[in-house]
Amino acid sequence: ADAYARVAIERLIPSLVQDDWNVISGGALGVDSLVHDKTVQSRGKTIVVLGSGLLNWYPASNSGLFNQVIQSGGMIVSCFSLQTQPIPSNFPARNRIIAGLSQGTVVVQAASKSGALITADFALEQGRQVFAVPGSIEHGLHDGCHYLIQQGAKLVTNAYDIVVEFGCDVTENQDVQIQLPLTKETTDPLTST
Repeated sequence: ADAYARVAIERLIPSLVQDDWNVISGGALGVDSLVHDKTVQSRGKTIVVLGSGLLNWYPASNSGLFNQVIQSGGMIVSCFSLQTQPIPSNFPARNRIIAGLSQGTVVVQAASKSGALITADFALEQGRQVFAVPGSIEHGLHDGCHYLIQQGAKLVTNAYDIVVEFGCDVTENQDVQIQLPLTKETTDPLTST
């Protein structure tokens, strides 16, 4: 993740969590970590979906962040057995769960080959909305987002661009909150938006 990704996250997350949207991501270094951290800072709830077991947090360097997620009312979840190591083949399964828990997937930054694109593919397969933040054409960190936009993903520049797709009654000038990927709290913990 570069400085531009930080700006996009700063622009999107506070507005989304203010309106009780939850953020789900994979806890990886980069955009995932920035999203979880900004959500916690904004007093929102976030879910980390691990590509490893619950007794083997990965990356280990995010243990402090993961503890903050739990202390702020968020969750750490995994579909793997407790001691599972974070091997490469685990991450597509993790990305499928991220997409499945979310009504929409927002790709903030992605190279042409990226786990975020895998999550977006799963989201489309599952009938979910896909959103992408446009970026610079000068380097490859945004190529995946541009590809998604070319394929029909909704271009996102602010929280309004996301929430309006879910029928939220807001005007463009109102503060709205969004999460990456999106979920709206409901009375049924298994239902997400």
